[in-house]
Amino acid sequence: MDEDWYVDDRCTGCDVARQLAPELVVQAGRRSEVVRQPRTAAELADLNAAAYACHTRSIRRRSGPLDPAADPYPLAIDENVLLCGHNSRRTAGANSYLLRRPGGTQVMIDTPRWSESLAARYEALGPVTDVLLTHRDHAAHGRRYADRFGARLWIHEGDLEFAPDADRVMRGTEPITITDGVVAHPVPGHTEGSVLFLADDRYCFSGDTIYWSRTAGALAVAEHVTWYSIEAQAASLARVAPGLRFEWMLPGHGDRKQLTADRMAEQLSALVAHAGRLRPGPVDFAAHRW
Repeated sequence: MDEDWYVDDRCTGCDVARQLAPELVVQAGRRSEVVRQPRTAAELADLNAAAYACHTRSIRRRSGPLDPAADPYPLAIDENVLLCGHNSRRTAGANSYLLRRPGGTQVMIDTPRWSESLAARYEALGPVTDVLLTHRDHAAHGRRYADRFGARLWIHEGDLEFAPDADRVMRGTEPITITDGVVAHPVPGHTEGSVLFLADDRYCFSGDTIYWSRTAGALAVAEHVTWYSIEAQAASLARVAPGLRFEWMLPGHGDRKQLTADRMAEQLSALVAHAGRLRPGPVDFAAHRW
């Protein structure tokens, strides 16, 4: 069918599909739209990845339902990190990740939508020892996944009311070791309990604190969607930036990006300077730039 793939009117414009199929799905006002149909097997795979990540299941085919065999998740980003896909409405469509550890275990950072079949699929890659929540907006399924895996659930005290039965509560603003090679850096700002998780001096799982902006071509903060304090966020970034060394920016919302550690440090330094100039304002989703 010539115009088989399309985006239905449930789309919230969360950007996930545009990250996964950037040549095929673009922003149209506050929503996404399919601008052309896939021409190659690789483009078809990208569109299926977008469809199986979309939290409203808005990437659809007029010719029939999605093919379960085309579900690519968990999808390898590199040899140690996998994208969970199957984003959840209850986490505002946030991305979540699996981080492989040297001993064959895994850590889950934030969570996809809850499903027993998905949990079994993720666990088949190795035991999940810890479920790490970056902040309150992404906490909805944390307890259920942690219980299913027999894993420890982590959240910062600033957002504890959103996971009051967490097994480990991070406190204060000093770095906290989660497991070998994985360190939490509390960064109050986007929410009071926001945390960055740094792994192996290579990966930064940033939640909603930092993301890669395609519009700016740079690291960015969601200055127009800050629930606690943009000034506190700027102070947090200034405090932690000198101790952060990584190559991969892996956010909950916004694009992923790989650079050399030196180039990423330059980006982070520029972001700290920019954030320090920001002043409080109302939450305004329309002003946000991906």
